[in-house]
Amino acid sequence: MKPQDRAKKSSDALWVNDHASHWMGIERGEVIESGAYMSLRVQEHHCNGHNICHGGVIFTLADTAFAFACNSRNQNTVAQNNMITFIAPGQIGDVLTASAREVSLTGRSGIYDVRVVNQDGTLIAEMRGLSRAIKGQLFDEEAS
Repeated sequence: MKPQDRAKKSSDALWVNDHASHWMGIERGEVIESGAYMSLRVQEHHCNGHNICHGGVIFTLADTAFAFACNSRNQNTVAQNNMITFIAPGQIGDVLTASAREVSLTGRSGIYDVRVVNQDGTLIAEMRGLSRAIKGQLFDEEAS
């Protein structure tokens, strides 16, 4: 199977069961081998007491892009550790886009960088995610 076909099928398998992302309003963008794009339009219910996008919402967006990037090879993979730095606030009406890219993959451990920007390209947050491959696959490649 070609890497892009595997990434697409892996993304489809994850997306169908990703109820949290659907509930939050996250939209799936392009997923390639070792990379993914997700977006979210900030609405009032995403905002905290300062009337800016809640950090947990931004983290969830970044974590979702990270998850799709590190699962793009059809190997069940989970987060081992994540660290996020908030740089600028997201505002109501902003469209935030998280782009995740693989930095390193050695054995079962991966390192991924995720950038979250708004529609103007303003950097909102940066996250580094460490992944760990576990048993299983997202879909049966032999049946595909």
